[in-house]
Amino acid sequence: MILVARFLSLALCCLTLVNVAYASQQDELENLRKRIAAVQHDMDKTSESKTEAADALRESERAISNSNRKLAELAARQYSADQKLGKLQDQQRKLGTDMATQQALLGNLLYQQYLGGKQEYLKLLLNNRDPNQASRDLRYYQYIARSRAILLTRLRKNLATLNDVSLSTREQRTELASLRSEQAAQKTNLEKEQHSRRHMLGKISHRLHQQRREITHLQRDEGRLSELIDKLSKIVAHPKSTSLLRNDEVPDNRFDGNPFDQLKGKLTLPVKGVITNRFGTPRPDSTVQWKGLFLRTSGGQAVKAVAAGQVVFADWLRGFGNLLIIDHGKGYMSLYGNNETLYKQVGDVLRGGDTIATVGNSGGNEDFGLYFELRHESKPLDPIKWLATK
Repeated sequence: MILVARFLSLALCCLTLVNVAYASQQDELENLRKRIAAVQHDMDKTSESKTEAADALRESERAISNSNRKLAELAARQYSADQKLGKLQDQQRKLGTDMATQQALLGNLLYQQYLGGKQEYLKLLLNNRDPNQASRDLRYYQYIARSRAILLTRLRKNLATLNDVSLSTREQRTELASLRSEQAAQKTNLEKEQHSRRHMLGKISHRLHQQRREITHLQRDEGRLSELIDKLSKIVAHPKSTSLLRNDEVPDNRFDGNPFDQLKGKLTLPVKGVITNRFGTPRPDSTVQWKGLFLRTSGGQAVKAVAAGQVVFADWLRGFGNLLIIDHGKGYMSLYGNNETLYKQVGDVLRGGDTIATVGNSGGNEDFGLYFELRHESKPLDPIKWLATK
């Protein structure tokens, strides 16, 4: 008894420690999100400019990303609800079959008892019949009585279960109807935002084209990104000639658990596509150099995380559209820009190969594709040198 009490006490202590640790992790995550949100707010406030054409796209491109993410979340919830409904319906069918079998057996027992006539146990003992025969008859009637009691108990239990399952099925159908309604509303909102973006692009396309080739604008965009990465690096550090190369593979989680600095020469690019701009080469009609790679590919293609890490930025940034940044530890970060949709949010922990976004041309980019960078302690790295050689 003393050992049991000690064991229960130890188990309670362990559970308390787990709960405290979980609460601490949640507090740290919430603190990280607040600090990064403050950085985003400050950068938005200090960089407002009516002369920047791309800023006119900010709200609609943010809204499109959010709508697509919500649609993906609703689709996942609907799939889960459909699966649960299917299991409930299977359970209903099985219960119905079991109950029909039990009712048939019970009916057969009652029929057999009817054929044998109603015999009272005391009468069987006192009617001067052969004792052996009387004993056999008693055992037979006891068997029938036990079987009938067991079948009745099972029927009652199955009937109660069937009622519960029927109620759960109705609730699941109600939830599915609600999800479909929410999905339809979200699709309407998405179409509205897409129309708004197309209308805005039509109005500012000429100005966008000009500004993309102005050195001052490109330098300002690069400066904003560098400033953002510097600030993010400080937060996560103290928490507690163009050639066409084709990429035919996407990342996976085989290197999860390895320090990022050991992955040089092993990485795969985040999307299948064509590399149209190399690290260190000048941008079109400009002396400003590319700090990463532009991977030209079709819109809507899934973007994968190149390695395990944690999302430290997921928002719109001038010049880079819907941008997602992953912290891989020890000062290493990967950046994914010009996305249509960002599926992950600040604080999300990722595995290598997780889908984090879809390809787009947000931020005023002319071509569909993904802008990809690697950085260490805020300094850009040549992604090509980190790729696995075939």
